[in-house]
Parts: sequence; C-alpha cells; structure tokens
Amino acid sequence: MLRICALALSAGAPASAGHHEAAQPEPAAYTLAGEPLYATPLGAEASARLHADLAAAQAAFDADPDEMNTIWLGRRLAYLQRYREASAVFTAGLARFPASYRLYRHRGHRHISLRDFDAAISDLSRAYALMPKGVTETEPDGMPNPQGVALSNTQFNVLYHLALAHYLNGDFHAAVTIWRECLEYSDNADLQVATTDWLYMTLRRAGQHDAAASVLESIPGDLEVIEDEGYRQRLRMYRGEVSADELFTTDADDAGLTLVTQGYGVANWYFYNGDPDRAAEIWQQLRDTGVWAAFGFIAAEADAYRVR
Repeated sequence: MLRICALALSAGAPASAGHHEAAQPEPAAYTLAGEPLYATPLGAEASARLHADLAAAQAAFDADPDEMNTIWLGRRLAYLQRYREASAVFTAGLARFPASYRLYRHRGHRHISLRDFDAAISDLSRAYALMPKGVTETEPDGMPNPQGVALSNTQFNVLYHLALAHYLNGDFHAAVTIWRECLEYSDNADLQVATTDWLYMTLRRAGQHDAAASVLESIPGDLEVIEDEGYRQRLRMYRGEVSADELFTTDADDAGLTLVTQGYGVANWYFYNGDPDRAAEIWQQLRDTGVWAAFGFIAAEADAYRVR
C-alpha cells in the first residue's frame, strides 16, 4: 500500500472553505483534463527563503536585464510554482536574446510543467539546434544539494527535457533516440541513472524489450548518487534487486516527491508486464499525492489521460 505523509496528500489543493474564506487563488496550472492545480503550500522558512531569492533576482534583473539575470528571474519565479510568469519572463528575454539556447531550454522546461508538451518540444528542439555540441556547460543549481555539488549541465538538460516531452506526448520512438544522445552528456552517476532509467522505460513502452535489457545491463548496480536515489532504486527494481513494495515506502523528508518518482517506475513496470489495471491504480495513487510539478506525477497523468 502506498504510504504518503499528510502534507503530501494535501499539497496542490486549496485549504477547505471557511465562513469568511479568502478569495480563491488563481490556479498555477491545469491538468491535461482541464482540472485546476494550485501552488503547493510552503512552510514559513521555505517561503521566506524563496521570496528573498526572488527579490534578489528581481533586483539584479532591474539593474541589468542581461541573459543570465533574465534566466534567474524566471527560475526563481518557477521555484514558487509561478510558471506562467516565469514563461513570460523567458519569452521577453527571447525577444532581446533570440539566439539564447539557455532561455529556450528553461522555457521548454516550464511548458512541461504547464502540460503544453508540443510547445516544450518546439522550444527544446530550438535549444538543441542552437546549443554547442560535444561540450558540457555546467548549469548552476538554484536549489543546491547538501554537498553543494552542481551535477547538471545545459546540454544534458536540453536533451533530457526534450526526450521527456516526446515521452509525455506518447512518441516513444522519438524519445529513445534523444535519451541515447542524452547519455553522452550524462557525465556523473546521478545523470547516468536518471537517463538510463527513462531510456529503459521508454524502450519497454516502445516494445524494444531486448534493447531495454541491454541498457539495464550497461549500468553498474553499485553507483553512488547524490540526488537521484529514486532513479537508482527504480533501476534496482527492474533488475530484481528490490521489490516493488520496497519502493512504496520511504522515510525521506520529501516523502511525496520520493514516492511519486519511485512509484511511477513501479506503475510502468506493471503496465508493460501485462497488468494495466494495477498500473492505473498506481497512477491514481500518485496523482492523489498532489505533488503535481514532479515529472513522475506528470507522466502518470499523461498515461492515465491517454489510456482513458
């Protein structure tokens, strides 16, 4: 049974109405079925930190609206789930810097958050056409891990999000090709397990089971990761090293996100191994978490929407 903390279950939904309730907030996004999604409530400490970061980004942008200050303003808005505002910032930036593959990369990411997969594919394809190939440009973390190690690079992020957008659109064959190229830019263990996991799932959904088995064998089982433990655990499950039930329990601080990430792999496992009813049950459980900005949630939503 999926175990989720109470906070995760309530995230993404407005508080219950009282006699003198405040005005209903504007939805931050909408599901593929047109249902409203609301910004996840923040604790006082997190809210203060994120709003201070946004104020600093706004001040830097006001002083100099260059490419990077534009990107940081949009990113800081997005961390507060103000995705439409973030997208507008990136759009205005592209009017000033039309060849900025970084701005296309970030706007494409937020199109995914807003469930506009076609727009994401358009932006990320443009980012790919413009970006330097055969190099990796470290992308600074907006929310650093405890070790303070920046793991991501721009080339990886362009390809990762482009492959994901095709996957969410149900074009698994297009996604496979892009995941494979993304592996070339996956230059540390965290990026390797994330890309390999999605490539494996995509190959299975495309019916390329032998190729999926080969991919699974290509990555060591003892890789140590900093951020992407959920993806590493999914790979272990595919290899039979841990059970599906084990991926449905966690004591992590971000229990909702961890369960959505790990649980989506479990749902996929049931789906392409002949139990779509069980997969559909898990998709619903993941959507009940309210962690609606997570890729596992969006993928569960997209799968359920297509099947329906």
